[in-house]
Amino acid sequence: MHDVPPASLGLRRISLLEGLGTEKLDRIARQCAWRRYEPGQVLISRESPSRDVHLIIAGRVRVTIYTASGRQVTFRDLGEGETVGEVSAIDGGNRSADVVALTDVVAATLARADFLQWLDDEPQLARRFMARMAGLVRLLSEKVVELSTLGVQNRIHADLLRLAREAPAADGPRRRISPAPKHIEIASRVSTTREQVTRELSALTKRGLLAKEGDALVVTDVALLQRMVEQASLEA
Repeated sequence: MHDVPPASLGLRRISLLEGLGTEKLDRIARQCAWRRYEPGQVLISRESPSRDVHLIIAGRVRVTIYTASGRQVTFRDLGEGETVGEVSAIDGGNRSADVVALTDVVAATLARADFLQWLDDEPQLARRFMARMAGLVRLLSEKVVELSTLGVQNRIHADLLRLAREAPAADGPRRRISPAPKHIEIASRVSTTREQVTRELSALTKRGLLAKEGDALVVTDVALLQRMVEQASLEA
């Protein structure tokens, strides 16, 4: 981890701060601690008493926990423009997960008191933040239902569908997920083994629903994948 100079221009990438003028972004930039993290370095440790909010200026991080047996459970990956650490900043509780750098990361870290003050002072920021928290609740609710009701194959399909929806839009039914997710990463999100993920992705590739293009995984028909997930949910 290394300190880097503040740069309010980087804050224009943060979706939560959209609409704030240059003067306000300059103020936030001065309030933040700016740091660079290498892959594998920890931004947030589970159960830590820290309450800061991290603004991801560049790179990608993973929100994850490790069970007592050492098994990794991944919640989600976040990239440039996202924020992480807001829950502890809001409720004052300890951290509920680890946040680890997947790539080289530049993050601007805002103290809890400053973050809460900005929410008080900027109604548009507060509304956007509430919408983000509502989206997180919806995502976690979907995952709970999937883990409780769907079989392993269907959970893998649902995870691929989420990744496809997050990929850049393209003409036609295809979505290109780049870089292709590692099998162990999918396994940690859907609570299964890497071997089961490998078998199911191979089966989907034989059906023509998946294809490899360079370092990317292509879902050839997102609508069909969605119907498969919806059908499994109806039958659960």
